[in-house]
Amino acid sequence: MELTNLNIPSWSDMAFWLPEAVLALTFLAALIGDLVVRGRRTWVPMIISVIGLVIAGIYTVLGLGQPAQTIMGDLIIVDGMAAFFRLLFIFTGLATVLFAWTSEEIMGRGRENKGEFFALTVMMTLATCVIAEARDLLMLFLAMEGVGLVSYVMAGYMRFNLRSTEASLKYVLFGAVSSAIMLYGLSLLYGLTGSMDFAGIREVLMTGRVDAFSLLVAVILIFAGFSFKVAAVPFHFWCPDVYHGAPTPVSALFSVGPKAAGFALMIRFFYSTLATGPDAAGMAALTSQINWPLLLGAVSAVTMTYGNLVALRQENVKRMLAYSSIAHVGYLLMGFVLLSEAGLAAILFYLLVYTLMNLGAFFYVTAINNHLKSEDLSDYVGIGFRAPWAGAMMVVFLASLTGVPPFAGFIGKLYLFTAAMDTSLYWLVIVAGLNSVVGLYYYFKVVKAMFLTSPPDDQDMSPLKLHWLQYVVLAVLAIPTLALGIFFGEFSELANSAIALLTTGI
Repeated sequence: MELTNLNIPSWSDMAFWLPEAVLALTFLAALIGDLVVRGRRTWVPMIISVIGLVIAGIYTVLGLGQPAQTIMGDLIIVDGMAAFFRLLFIFTGLATVLFAWTSEEIMGRGRENKGEFFALTVMMTLATCVIAEARDLLMLFLAMEGVGLVSYVMAGYMRFNLRSTEASLKYVLFGAVSSAIMLYGLSLLYGLTGSMDFAGIREVLMTGRVDAFSLLVAVILIFAGFSFKVAAVPFHFWCPDVYHGAPTPVSALFSVGPKAAGFALMIRFFYSTLATGPDAAGMAALTSQINWPLLLGAVSAVTMTYGNLVALRQENVKRMLAYSSIAHVGYLLMGFVLLSEAGLAAILFYLLVYTLMNLGAFFYVTAINNHLKSEDLSDYVGIGFRAPWAGAMMVVFLASLTGVPPFAGFIGKLYLFTAAMDTSLYWLVIVAGLNSVVGLYYYFKVVKAMFLTSPPDDQDMSPLKLHWLQYVVLAVLAIPTLALGIFFGEFSELANSAIALLTTGI
């Protein structure tokens, strides 16, 4: 048993875990800073958070190219995959902190404990980074619960707002049930294999001595827990209500951070334990019990179809983006159908693109909500002419979410569709193509309202004065969204490099 052969962590491990150490210290510093100033100078925890996130990002960049290393008693692996997601999560956290500083929902006069929001964002970033690095069942569960606990607090951040309180309560209830289901599956897997380490589990499975039906039950329960985290159908019910009720900057963070972390964990777990992988020894007896490509393909098709069809009927822009995020989970699941290297590279590239365009769309809603105090589509009539530069960037985000060339979303979907076609799943590509057409309709309903619909005569058409920081963050998101669509070849190499290091580093 593993307990007789413990690998004790040492201080030398911290040399490979500097970004996480910086984030942990930043979280503590932001909390202490907020206590010292007693909420009177909310810029103190904000500045501390920004500096900490930037330093963590610098350490991540400096560590690029290092060989894969297992640390913390072999609970954590630091490799190309970890570096890819570190940068993604740190960027997401930094953008959220900067934009939240300009949000009335977070920094309005009636809000309490404003400084704590920035500390919680840093903690969320830390927890998602750890998720992407887990290679042990214990660390997997602890990291996911860390993200969950922070998420419950952030969803109900506006504690005197009934919609926000309802969102937090629903998130807690659904999260508790899904965690229990996943934990039961993890315990079954440990009982079957006698190992908590992903590589050890794989070695036992390769022997073929594990009961196939019991293994099937365990994997389905674990997959159910993962599906909740990424909001895949039928475990999506929490997503629209939580996104709608939470402050919009929090919804933006939820739509990218925990979702990308869930996919990172799915890649790490399923590719390390069940996929054919570089040794090509097969998936033990598990594949003989169920047609995994068909099951994952069906979940992908149902998820994208449900998300897009329900988004069609939404008249609230924020809720529409919540359902569209479910649809994009369906697209991402296409890359998991056979867990090929091409599919995994497509997932990583699309996650990068999705982060940019989805953050941008939610942040635009945040900026407009500061002035209109509304997210209804009817109130967006003519808004594009009141803030033309921001409106133009919103068009970029929506066009990219649709998958229109030459924006990054088109290239991301092209990679995913190609990966699915390589496995001869033409029916899934057709379903995804039809869903993209559906997405074109409801995304461009927003564009139509912003620029092509005549406003009522009595509507205020005075220019909106957006905060300069909002323009900066939106531009930082919009420019790469366009650049990734034009110069996609260079950027896709990042995903390919991460996959190469992943397959050799486990």
